[in-house]
Amino acid sequence: MKNNTTGMVRVLIALVSTAALVAGTDIPAVYGNISITQTGEMVFQDRDGLALPLLNKPQEYTLQQMRSAAVGTETGIRFNFADSTLQGLLYYGLINSADARYSNPIYYHTPAELTAGIAEINIKKRLSGKYDFTNWEKSGTVLLGYRLITDQGQFLYDGKIRLKGTGPFEVAACIVEGPFVNLLTPEGATISFETNFPVVGRVRVENSSIFSDQRPDVHHEIKLTGLSADRDYEYEVEIDGVSERYTFHTAPRPDKKTTFTFAYASDSRSGAGGGERDLYGVNKYMLRRIGAAVLDNKVRFIQFTGDLVSGYKYNKGELQLQYANWKRTIEPFAHYIPFIPVMGNHEALGTVFDNGGWGVFLDKFPFNEVSSEKVFADNFVNPLNGPLSEDGSKYDPDPQARDFPPYAETAYYYTYGNVAIIALNSDYWYSPSIRRYPEGGGNLHGYIMDNQLAWCRRTLEKLEQDTTIEHIFVTQHTPILPNGGHVKDDMWYGGNNGPRPTIAGKPVDKGIIQRRDEFLDLLINQSSKVIAVLTGDEHNYNRLLLTSDTVIYPEGYLYPKLELSRPLWLINNGAAGAPYYAREYPPWSDALQLFSTQNAVVLFKVDGQHIRVEVLNPDTLEKVDAFVLK
Repeated sequence: MKNNTTGMVRVLIALVSTAALVAGTDIPAVYGNISITQTGEMVFQDRDGLALPLLNKPQEYTLQQMRSAAVGTETGIRFNFADSTLQGLLYYGLINSADARYSNPIYYHTPAELTAGIAEINIKKRLSGKYDFTNWEKSGTVLLGYRLITDQGQFLYDGKIRLKGTGPFEVAACIVEGPFVNLLTPEGATISFETNFPVVGRVRVENSSIFSDQRPDVHHEIKLTGLSADRDYEYEVEIDGVSERYTFHTAPRPDKKTTFTFAYASDSRSGAGGGERDLYGVNKYMLRRIGAAVLDNKVRFIQFTGDLVSGYKYNKGELQLQYANWKRTIEPFAHYIPFIPVMGNHEALGTVFDNGGWGVFLDKFPFNEVSSEKVFADNFVNPLNGPLSEDGSKYDPDPQARDFPPYAETAYYYTYGNVAIIALNSDYWYSPSIRRYPEGGGNLHGYIMDNQLAWCRRTLEKLEQDTTIEHIFVTQHTPILPNGGHVKDDMWYGGNNGPRPTIAGKPVDKGIIQRRDEFLDLLINQSSKVIAVLTGDEHNYNRLLLTSDTVIYPEGYLYPKLELSRPLWLINNGAAGAPYYAREYPPWSDALQLFSTQNAVVLFKVDGQHIRVEVLNPDTLEKVDAFVLK
């Protein structure tokens, strides 16, 4: 009976969510062929006249489910994950944040049984005496890490929780995610973190300056200001009388020709091999290896360009759980340096209409609440200096309304010393089904839409005039010239210029190769400072020097061809843990200088006007590549 009840609850939740979507949501004008039936159901009318119903799929696992399960008991803690079908093991262990620079749980040798979604831990019996290496018996506070693994071997979640008392125990306020260093400037940074209860968070810098929230909350972004450029700072985050200490390094002033290293990687979604290579959407094993490698190489920040997680979800709670797994994975290292993410296609969250197969997958709406872009922005802390949306473009069906998703925190730029990085969202308003159902509307994988391209142009013009900026990198998830795994799409589509976005069912004027050429013209012919484009999507490492001699068109191409005034490096590193893609041979293959299926992290060593590149396999620390970029 309990099994059936849980299943009914899941279905009811899904039905309520669907009903709320239908009853309270206007259908965005940018979509076509969607209507509400007389019985109140939302349907998609395909070209054959079939009415495809809105997919009603219960959520599998959610972040809220994982984080709200614990209650204190007389002897320890009880977890109830509200799913009687959930069987497996719950590993647990004390965390001693004072014992190591990168603190992690030290798991007790015997896990708790997870039966019908419930597990109990007897802390007084299991983690006392010789097993109490954090002295909780004296302090009266327990910081515990826990990990769920199903009876099928699926790793679901790595969490942490704090308890008060020595028996009985009470769940206390705890930083369950973070703290993370974000938005470095020469004068400071932003420290972000999540707590399980609304509290006022405080950050003390160098035992003197104190910065705090304005009011209690569970999401915290605390801006630190008034600091000196290019130096180490110790910071202490305090909530509910408990504190944690870490360090960060402020950015150098933009006019100072300093020496520093930054890193870049992409595609850390679940990989093959089992275990920690699939922590419900994340290759935790390889992402942790990358974190260790970049800190060991004294990297100041790492740019992470898309496909953080496996994604392609229908429900917000599932995607949030995957994002939480990604952030908990990088957490020991992101206490110290920024991990700066960009969206990829796997960050897709969809409103889906079911046809018994792939169906119609559209960027989830309402856009300002549950779009792929909004959920991504809610989960990360990125600059807010990008374009607003595609509203107001010449294709906008209603210039007086907000018809498109926001770009906020998914497209942006930032500077560090004499380097600027422009991060683009090449999966904005992405519809995976656009080529099968163009009448529905949506954007193409790899297509930079008009307003974002115009913003990129304005940003490049601004940076061209800035004498303190000597090197510009542009990063986006999709390669301009794919070489292995995505020759069928990205900015090439097998040499077919036909694919393009459709807005309210109408295709835009320019196809993917035309738009690619406009983009390249901007980066090469209209800019003197862009030295490399950093991409992912293809699960390999490769580099190509694009020159005027590189063949970039299919035979018989009918549109005007771009002439290139100078070379440009195209570097792809989608080798952060997703299943590998082998090499393919498009027309520009002769220009490819190196291709590897090893896992990789790319290190850019900036020394004034010069930049050297080293590429490491983070698993073995083998050097994959090394060359002079500039």
